Amino acid sequence: MPSRSPDLQDRSGALVESHRGYDPRLWLFHGVIVLMLIVLAVGLGYQQLGRADVHRERETVQSQRRVVVPGPRGNIYDREGHLLVGNRPRFAVTLNLDELRSEFRREFLRIRRNYRESGDKDIPTAAQLDRIARVAVVQRHLHVVNRILGTRHRVDETKLERHYRQSRILPFLLLEDVSAAEYSKLLEQLPVRSPLQVYTSSTRFYPHGRLAAHVLGYTAADDDVEVGESMPGAELPTFKMRGSVGRNGLEASLDERLQGIAGGAIYRVDPAGYRIQPPLEKRRPVQGADIVASLDLDLQKAADAQMTEIGLAGAAVALDVRTGEVLALVSKPDYDLNAFTPRLSRDTAADINARGAWLNRATQGLYPPGSTFKLLTAIAGLRSGHIEANSVAECTGAYRVGGRTFVCNNHRDRGPVTLAQSVEKSCNVFYYDFGLKTGIETIAAEARRHGLHEPTGIELPHEARGMLVPDPEWKQRRRGDRWFPGDTANVSIGQGDLSLTPLQMACFVASLARGETITRPTLLHQADAPRQQSERDGLSPAERAALIAGMEAVTNTGTGRILQTPRFRVPGLRLAGKTGTAQKRTPEGTINFAWFVGFVPVENPQVAVAVIIEGDTPGEDVAGGRYAAPVAGAIFKAWADKAARQSTLATP
Repeated sequence: MPSRSPDLQDRSGALVESHRGYDPRLWLFHGVIVLMLIVLAVGLGYQQLGRADVHRERETVQSQRRVVVPGPRGNIYDREGHLLVGNRPRFAVTLNLDELRSEFRREFLRIRRNYRESGDKDIPTAAQLDRIARVAVVQRHLHVVNRILGTRHRVDETKLERHYRQSRILPFLLLEDVSAAEYSKLLEQLPVRSPLQVYTSSTRFYPHGRLAAHVLGYTAADDDVEVGESMPGAELPTFKMRGSVGRNGLEASLDERLQGIAGGAIYRVDPAGYRIQPPLEKRRPVQGADIVASLDLDLQKAADAQMTEIGLAGAAVALDVRTGEVLALVSKPDYDLNAFTPRLSRDTAADINARGAWLNRATQGLYPPGSTFKLLTAIAGLRSGHIEANSVAECTGAYRVGGRTFVCNNHRDRGPVTLAQSVEKSCNVFYYDFGLKTGIETIAAEARRHGLHEPTGIELPHEARGMLVPDPEWKQRRRGDRWFPGDTANVSIGQGDLSLTPLQMACFVASLARGETITRPTLLHQADAPRQQSERDGLSPAERAALIAGMEAVTNTGTGRILQTPRFRVPGLRLAGKTGTAQKRTPEGTINFAWFVGFVPVENPQVAVAVIIEGDTPGEDVAGGRYAAPVAGAIFKAWADKAARQSTLATP
């Protein structure tokens, strides 16, 4: 048994139990308490000192918000500084919810009191009452706007609730894109300290409406504005004002350059998420870079006006022969670019779709080139030695290939046809004969040497990639069938499975004008743009002279003689061209495509064009000379008139 101290007697003789002066178990308890206090103190010290930065960062994240404002997009100008795409002020009515907290609370109490006083047992929950109160207060402020403008707008409850939950630090958008007149009324009649404010931002503006729609492109709203690394507050909850992003044309392909640099501010917020003025830090947004396009506004207008007058679908491309810069690019039907700002309506989108206007026919339309391809067949025959500058074919109006008769569309002239005359009169028999002698492999190889089998690489999105230069290997692989002489006859005159874009044909004729093989088009202008250089086409001076003589005769006495009528004729201007008419079979019948390619002036080529007009009625004779050549004539005349004015101004 454990020992205990002997009992003692006090002075009265009573027994008294004795105790030691300490208990080991008590000291152990005290030690544990002290140790726990030490650990707690060390922990508190570590949290206060060692993790001070972490806690400070958490406090900052909880109490601060970053608001990002997109920078305005850069402008787009034509080669002479005319504005093609810019920004216009966009006015919107906003409501600062952080200034309405007391109103929200009073309205909440009023609505709840009304429910209780009415004896209604189905009183909404507090959350539901909050929502009802917010809608009522916001609608009350919207009534103020309606009274000033004479309108009857209602609050979008779903939109308000989403904004309140997710972005209450931002002003709530009541009305967007109000007119300048409405903006003036609101500025005049809204109190300065009103939570209602007129917010000014920028939106895209296209001063020429439909003009060059497929080149310039359009933008769409962007809720995910890119924030640069230099902008502070990356660790903070971030709210972004709506920006825009390019969706087509140069707006899309050059979007990175056109995009502005976002700015914004950092605000301190209260526990409810409302901001506390003023901002802790603020940075102004910066406008994006301007772009100088290669387009010539005068030539673009001339081509557009002529195609509008014709009233059929089609495309026109004009290139600077020396640099490959695109001077004009038209695709019809088109659309008004201003219809895309601030957003494209469903009805407008449906109309564009129904008219087939989304398609950029200059870069995405694939067509048989018709008789314009005879120029390529001639080059292939000349280079291979099967055609000479003085070659002659006997035209009888038809040509027999195997068991099939191929006709010549030139019904007036029969007899011997030279190379130059074959171009002038567009004689099919000449190209049936010499195309078969030259061979499909040689013709296809020459087409590929001129880049007609691949996209041009122009700075536009969605350029067609399905262009086709057929040959026996392709037909065997694709259709499991052998190549027939009739296939060669068809390709020789630009028919059959041959499929090219108007832009490719413009590049081809620009290369022909320079005596080369490849032209790389560009939509960007340089003050001292380098001259295009590629492999020479390999024609001798005599061969080239014969081919160009035929092209010049086309515009004087041949299938393109409409260009010599008073409307298009420019005295002293020598034109070279080639018309073409291709066919496409449809369930309703055969549709014609009218072509014209050419360049001016003959002695010093400056501008090359390609035009296609789509027939819209089966069986209708839509010929290149009557439909496509006038568009080229309008471009040539606009260029010549402009050159004459500039020459006059330059004369001292």
